Amino acid sequence: MLFNPLPTPTPTPTTTHNKPPKLSIDRTISDISMEFKAHETLIKDDKINNDDKDNNRDMEVLPAISEVEDAECECCGMSEECTPEYVRRVREKNCGRMVCGLCSEAVKEEMGKNGGSREEAVRAHVRACAGFNRVGRAFPVLCQAEAMREILRNSRAKSLSPRDRGGTSNNDKSGTKCGILRSSSCIPAISKAQAQRD
Repeated sequence: MLFNPLPTPTPTPTTTHNKPPKLSIDRTISDISMEFKAHETLIKDDKINNDDKDNNRDMEVLPAISEVEDAECECCGMSEECTPEYVRRVREKNCGRMVCGLCSEAVKEEMGKNGGSREEAVRAHVRACAGFNRVGRAFPVLCQAEAMREILRNSRAKSLSPRDRGGTSNNDKSGTKCGILRSSSCIPAISKAQAQRD
């Protein structure tokens, strides 16, 4: 049995009702719609008048738009549009230097590393950016070579530290730590044990 989603109409008894003439219903609908339109027009006119009054009040309350200027970061050289008040606040916060948002975050990280002096952190970040701008942007291959040199310098310093050299019996000839060392092979001992059993 198939399901029919649409209900089937039920038969209705045929009775005659006196229907009002269609013309009178149309006239009623038309009259009501005219009243609605007249009412909507009055409401719109009132809103326009009130909006004009509100706009005049808002114009009096709104502050003047402050002009923006291009401010260049003294660390990375990025330029961004800022209001003079914002530039003043940033300069107060960063020892008289204009610092963009990204460099400001780097200064915060530097403060965490070096004990919390903002002035020292700003100076260190400016030095790092100046070095990068001088070499890294102009000669990216040299920047990569410098990074590799720094990695090698750090790994060499680590391998020369007394803690890594140790001197314990767990180190092999190159000085790196190994696992458990044997003094001799275990095969002769196994052979000897088997020979004694036989």
